[in-house]
Parts: sequence; structure tokens; C-alpha cells
Amino acid sequence: MNLFDVLEEQNKQTPLAELLRPKTLGEFLGQNQMFGQNNAILNLLKSKRLFSLLLWGTPGCGKTTLARLIAKESGCKFIELSATSSGVKELKQAVEDAQSALRNDQKTIVFIDEIHRYSKTQQDALLPHIERGTIYFIGATTENPSFQVIPALLSRTQVARLNPIDPENMLKIIRKGFKHLIETYGKITLDNEIGDFIVKYANGDARLALNLVENSYFASDFKEEQRFLTMAIIEELAQSKAIKYDVQEHYDIASAFQKSLRGSDANAAIYWLAKMISAGEDPRFIARRLIVCASEDIGKADPNALNIALNAHKAVELLGFPEGRIPLAQAVEYVAKAPKSNECYMAIDQALSDIQSGQDYGVPSHLRDSHYKDAKKYGFGEGYIYSHNNPEAKQSFLPDEIKDKKYFIN
Repeated sequence: MNLFDVLEEQNKQTPLAELLRPKTLGEFLGQNQMFGQNNAILNLLKSKRLFSLLLWGTPGCGKTTLARLIAKESGCKFIELSATSSGVKELKQAVEDAQSALRNDQKTIVFIDEIHRYSKTQQDALLPHIERGTIYFIGATTENPSFQVIPALLSRTQVARLNPIDPENMLKIIRKGFKHLIETYGKITLDNEIGDFIVKYANGDARLALNLVENSYFASDFKEEQRFLTMAIIEELAQSKAIKYDVQEHYDIASAFQKSLRGSDANAAIYWLAKMISAGEDPRFIARRLIVCASEDIGKADPNALNIALNAHKAVELLGFPEGRIPLAQAVEYVAKAPKSNECYMAIDQALSDIQSGQDYGVPSHLRDSHYKDAKKYGFGEGYIYSHNNPEAKQSFLPDEIKDKKYFIN
């Protein structure tokens, strides 16, 4: 390192999120679905057999960290590029470096952050080098790779979907952050609600959480060589108020939301939607409530309501927050204002109740499958009238014991 490099290293302020990046896979917090016992991706990593990988997940869920740890665990040379500041020229240089490393018996992982920002031509440039085994590719994206990554590259990679960091692991990360700051700069007294507030504020983004931990520590009230961090200070930094939202609120607000939709009160429904969003509720949970309401409370009165709710669920999965709030609001208004009917809901529950109470009857002979050789021997299918040929013909489709049963009013 020359003098200027030394000065740069001495004077730069490394963010807490960078300082606390896990050094081993064992230290990695979150993504329990990937690191559980006998998980396929984890087993591949443990086998030390390299493969190209596409990490898809929300910001701050650990994509870059995981890529670095995979390279470290496998003993590979690691070349890190960002799609926002690199192109074909940088890729060519990475391939040349990988070829040199291979001559020294070392494999290379080329990591490209925000791979979705590469053009088709830039993504195409990776293909021959992955195909020949010159490099192993790890890409990171916040966008659905099915739409943003070319099929040829997708076919050469294993896609792993990463979840936002769950609240339990997020709280561990936050505590780790405060512990590091206390050990480095001195003790701090925290209001009891601060950990939960940061968990909700970060909404699964560990980088965002640690940035707030770091900023709030140094913004804390300093008296007599002691730091005090209050909710007022952290709310001011976050530009966000703490929303009371424990397990009971989760169920109570969800109940109020669905009852407002059922009661056709769009204004109340949008308020409870905003309450859930502000508290950091999983948008997929909200979308599922809309789907339930569209089927249970609207049903045949407006079959399009189910399509609207399903599309809102798909949209929020593609967009995430904050943009996902818009299709949710659109669906909330439609579902709330749609005409209501619970006839389908009542019909299926009545039929299930009948079967469970003992009205579990067999299929009448004329309705049984007759598309095999011995069916006629048993009289199966005899007397059945093909409805398209004779739509006016009267025949029963229920078991004889309940042939007059009506589950639908109309």
C-alpha cells in the first residue's frame, strides 16, 4: 500500500453493518429455510462442490454476505462486481484473473451484485465462461429473476430465494450492534421498546437496522459520561413513530380489517391497511386476507373480486414495499365496495358438515366411471345421460339418500 492508501484506510469510517458482517456460515443469522438440517442448498455448500447460484431477496437480507462466505468456505478467489458500475470490460478482466488462478490450482467465484441491471448482452457475456467452468457465478438481485435474468443464464444457475430477516434473528443482530458499540465507545442506557421498534422499522433489512443502531447510539443524550437513548430520539432519527403492534394487535387489527371489508366500509378498511403497513406487517399476510374475503364474503356476487385479490398478492410479491402498498389499496377499495354473498362459503361448509356427520354416501351407479373393460359388467354408467346431447333431461347427480338436498339457494 502506498502512503495515500494508508491515509485513506486510516481516515475512512467503516459502517457498523460492514464491521459486523459474519465471518463464517455459523455466524450467519436469518435464512433458516436455507440453513436447516438436510436443506439442499446447505448440503451442496457442505459438499464443497461449487455451483453457480442466483440469490434473490429483499435489500439487507444477506445476499452479499452469503456470497462472500461461500467463497471463503470453499477457498475460492472472490471477484466482486456491481452491475451499476461494471460491464463487459470488467467481466473480461475477471475472466483473465480466473484463468490465471486456475493455473495456480484455485477456482474463482465472480459475484455480481444487482445482476438485474445488466443488459441482455452483458448477461450473455457470462455464459461461455460459466459453461467452460472458467468461473463460478453468484448473482444477487432484488427483482424476480424470471423476469430480469435471461433464460440461458437462469438455466445455468441454481436460484435461492432469501427471505427478509425474521424478527427473532433481527433482534439478535440489533443486540450485536449495540454490544459492539458499547465495547468500543462506552455504555449506553436504552429504553425498553427500542429493540422492538428497530425490528419493525427495518422490516427485514439488517443493513437498515444496523444503520439506525449506529446513528442512534451517537445521537443519544450524553450526560456525565453516560449515554441515554430514548424512544423520542430514535423516532426522530427514523422519522417514524412507534406503532403498538404485538401478537394480540396482529389478530385484532386483521379482524377489524376483514370485518370492514365484509361490511363494505372502504374507508375503515384502508385505515386498518395503513395500520398494518405502518407496523411492519408482512404484505403477503394482508394480501391473503383479501383473497379470503373475496371468496368468503363476495363469492359469486362478483367473481372478479377474487382475480383482483390474487393479482394484488402477486403484485406485492413482485414489488415489495413501499410500492406494494398501492396495489393493496386498489384491491382493498374494490373488495370493500363489491356486492357481497357468502353463499359459496356456506354451501361448502354445509356439505362438509353433512359428510362429517355421517352422510357419507357412495357414487350412484349411473355416475361411476365406465371407461374400462369390466365397467359394464357391474352396470356402471348405465342410465347416464350425456348432458350436452340432452340438456333438458332430468337425472340426479347426488346420492339417492340426499337426492333433494339444496346447498345453494339459487
